[in-house]
Amino acid sequence: MQPLISTDDLMSALSADPHPTLLDVRWSLLGPPGRGDYAEGHLPGAVFVDLDAELAAEPGPAGRHPLPDPTALQEVLRRAGVDADRPVVVYDADNGSAAARAWWLLRWAGHRSVAVLDGGYAAWSAEGKPTTTEAPEPGDGGFRVRPGVMPVIDADQAAGLARDGVLLDARAPERYRGEVEPMDPRAGHVPGARNAPFSEHTDESGRWRSPEELAERFAALGVTGGSAVGAYCGSGVTACSVLLALEHAGITDARNPAVLYAGSWSNWAANPARPAATGADAG
Repeated sequence: MQPLISTDDLMSALSADPHPTLLDVRWSLLGPPGRGDYAEGHLPGAVFVDLDAELAAEPGPAGRHPLPDPTALQEVLRRAGVDADRPVVVYDADNGSAAARAWWLLRWAGHRSVAVLDGGYAAWSAEGKPTTTEAPEPGDGGFRVRPGVMPVIDADQAAGLARDGVLLDARAPERYRGEVEPMDPRAGHVPGARNAPFSEHTDESGRWRSPEELAERFAALGVTGGSAVGAYCGSGVTACSVLLALEHAGITDARNPAVLYAGSWSNWAANPARPAATGADAG
């Protein structure tokens, strides 16, 4: 399954048997929680999944959004009706930066058929496609979490990748440069990392740029088909949209995926012994 699905293709898929399981993962770094948006309207049949509480473990030394416990994640996904033999489509408000976290986690957990809705809820509703305020009762799914299908690296491995391969920092340029830091104890970036802001992978409406345009952007950052490449962000959420963009661009795939530094800057910056680079270059 391709990492992105259009609104029209999803509309058609929802009339198929079996139709995809829909997960609403609307979320914002600074709040408010996405459950309120879900209550005001969502795709018919979609189940809300809380990114902070259900797609991450408790904040701590591992970061602000550590990977969830596999058993806990399995319970969440089963309550949402997720099965291994049924495709899953996830969506957020618009640009996929939160939905990509769910996309990546499901892949990490062993699900083979997951896609992000291109343009998210904004695109779906703008086209007049059906929405509802009714919460479904999906029943128990049978998905079994088998963690580790997608590769994860720690801080030492991230430092090595920045030195010997390409480590992409998904945060906004001003956070990468160390000019501001609204969330974590120190500003800056992993030395050697290159800035690939997640916001640049979509257009103003939140729809993803073409594979050709994304490939050109990544090539300018030194990413080619043979590159060892990975991504991080503030806490391991929006970095997943970089991983999705790499796959959409045809640079990586399920057999040769990019790696995620799951702890990301929130893990790196918590250790004062680790250096913090500043400025616009990768040094």
